[in-house]
Amino acid sequence: MPVPEQLSVSQLGARQFTSPLSLSTKSGDDLCDFTADTTRLLYSADFVSPDDIRLDLSFEKAGPREYIYFDPATTVAAIVTCGGLCPGLNNVIRSVFLQLHHRYGVKEVFGIRYGYCGLNPADGFPATRLTPEFVESIHKLGGTVLGSSRGPEDPVLMVDFLESMRVNLLFTVGGDGTQRGAHAIAAEAQRRRLPLAVVGIPKTIDNDLPYVWESFGYKTALEKAREVLDCAHAEAKGVRNGISLVKLMGRDSGSIAACATLPGSKLHAGSGDPIRTRGRTRIPSLFEKTHCRPRARRDCGRRRSRPGPSGESERDASGNVKPRDLGLFLRDRIFQYFMAEGIPTTVRYFDPSYIIRSVPANTDDCLLCDRLARNAVHAAMAGKADVLIGMWYNTFIHVPIPLAIEGKKRLRPESEVWRAVQAATGQPPRFCRE
Repeated sequence: MPVPEQLSVSQLGARQFTSPLSLSTKSGDDLCDFTADTTRLLYSADFVSPDDIRLDLSFEKAGPREYIYFDPATTVAAIVTCGGLCPGLNNVIRSVFLQLHHRYGVKEVFGIRYGYCGLNPADGFPATRLTPEFVESIHKLGGTVLGSSRGPEDPVLMVDFLESMRVNLLFTVGGDGTQRGAHAIAAEAQRRRLPLAVVGIPKTIDNDLPYVWESFGYKTALEKAREVLDCAHAEAKGVRNGISLVKLMGRDSGSIAACATLPGSKLHAGSGDPIRTRGRTRIPSLFEKTHCRPRARRDCGRRRSRPGPSGESERDASGNVKPRDLGLFLRDRIFQYFMAEGIPTTVRYFDPSYIIRSVPANTDDCLLCDRLARNAVHAAMAGKADVLIGMWYNTFIHVPIPLAIEGKKRLRPESEVWRAVQAATGQPPRFCRE
């Protein structure tokens, strides 16, 4: 739980320009009202008595402000996409540009190439000037038209580059590693007293950023993962003693692997007689469960990381632990186990990791991308700094980036979601030997 001081949002200065948005200032009007900074959203909606309500634990609500910090006529904006691919990245780029261009009248919007590398001139990736023609159809494409990369760059060099381009607004689209970089940029700009609004747009296919109810691309990933699970189920049923093993991405979060099993799950629909064990072979409970129901059992277990030469876990350029490929390990062990038992078994292995993250966004995610992008533009034009657009109780909020990068959401074994997985699959609470 955060403390009240962590929920305070940085503001570049007094807002002196009237917003060009034609919105109502009357509360209760049918039009979309301007949002005051004093409008808050409680951290906790649950209480037993009014004395339990903590008004000091509340988020600043996102939305358009009646007065803005930047003059649209002289404002220059930039968008950067970092980290792994995710359905909806091009939707976010497009919606940020269209909101700036059509609604606020910002004339110059640049796309930074290949993540934070594009903010370091030494890497040689010049920025792309965005136009209505450039973004017209990009939402129909998977991936990101700007390119992406992992790994940090020197914040001094990045701010030098942004200052040379007269950039006032920087939109950082990415996960926790990207937002750490965004915080470093904001801190360097603050040190120089440079009026730079750094606003993060959460992108994590793993849905593991805290204070973000749901990140864009997550529902599309689940939809595509379900298609693979259906195919795996058909393969397992199509042969005698068939077993299908599906590897789904998600690092330590577990959300995709768990939730993809829930809607219309077929994981419980094994058929045929159980395979019988011969001899007195001692087997781990995962194989024991597979042995009893060979048709379509999958486990949503956490993956172990491979130690590096010094004993430390290997990490990628963003600092994320590189997990060992547990899917291939399980495939081989399952096959070896049944071979040792003398039982003919067909094991099918599916790894759709890069497929589910590189497809275009579905309709639900398209709408979410647009709403996140527009709220990010409102925040930036109002002069909010070092802030992430979060989502809490289905309402968009401003989350200080230092708070957002403190930890990650993870699927808890005692959560309602995991209990639902157990009900859908019939698997025990944990696959472990007593």
